[in-house]
Amino acid sequence: MADNTFLGKRLNSKATQTILAFAALILLIVIFSILSPNFSSYSNLVTILLMTSVNGILAVGITFIIITGGIDLSIGTVMTFASVMAGVFITMLKLPIFVGILAAVIAGALCGFVNGVNIAKLKLPPFIATLGMMNITKGLNLIISGTKPVYFSDVPEFGTIATRPVLGIPLGVLVFFGAALIAAFILSKTVIGRYTFAIGSNEEAAKLSGINTDRWKIAIYSMSGAFFGIAGVVMASRLSSAQPALGPGYEMDAIAAAVIGGSSLSGGEGSILGTVIGAFIITVLTNGLRILSVPQEWQMVVTGLIVIGAVYLDIVRRKIK
Repeated sequence: MADNTFLGKRLNSKATQTILAFAALILLIVIFSILSPNFSSYSNLVTILLMTSVNGILAVGITFIIITGGIDLSIGTVMTFASVMAGVFITMLKLPIFVGILAAVIAGALCGFVNGVNIAKLKLPPFIATLGMMNITKGLNLIISGTKPVYFSDVPEFGTIATRPVLGIPLGVLVFFGAALIAAFILSKTVIGRYTFAIGSNEEAAKLSGINTDRWKIAIYSMSGAFFGIAGVVMASRLSSAQPALGPGYEMDAIAAAVIGGSSLSGGEGSILGTVIGAFIITVLTNGLRILSVPQEWQMVVTGLIVIGAVYLDIVRRKIK
């Protein structure tokens, strides 16, 4: 019994989970580097960093939601909605770039706010509330853009936001790291971070202790939506356009990154560092399989199996605990 208790504590150690995820990342890098010399080339490493930037920011945002025991299926379409709104303000209304970026972040936060209200006040299950938002934003993206991409060709400065090198690192990657640092600070050092864990660990106990869980849920979903808006700006800059049909499917990679990084879908557990590592694992795996000419459909199968495996390990950990 004592051995099981000790093993449970070790497996449930946040540090242990992070170390295991990091070890898995290093192992993948070594394997792909051996199988293909092109994998470890400088250009491909930069590509990996850029690929991770968008999914990483999305994953950082949904980590808060998963820790509360919730879920958000509207991640991808909200990201696209934010990029479309940036296009509207910058290319259609001819407003300064910073206004368009601010509009994108606010658009993401507003979608998160609506999700939070539907979940906290109307008591809709997160799955249903965010599924509805996914369809709403998917439709709005097509309506606002007229079903056509919104190009930033007249504003070349916007197109360089994600790719502009700063000390040899693309700015979009630095935005991702900056977002992760801010999220880590919020999660570990602020009231909203403490209440995020409290709600996910035991919402009823949090209510009895005097926490207004409805208000904080709305705040958490709104904050996560703002991160999705930032991801929308980076994505639009990378493509130099807002693609209205883009979005569906990004939620799977973001959720996978958070779960692989140690966030529990049952709530109450998770870390930003683990999520960042999980995001790199997803990107390295996708990039490596692509370099090895593995068909895209099999890449999706592998990613799905990894998500199932990560969730299963989380269930095993909780049983041991």
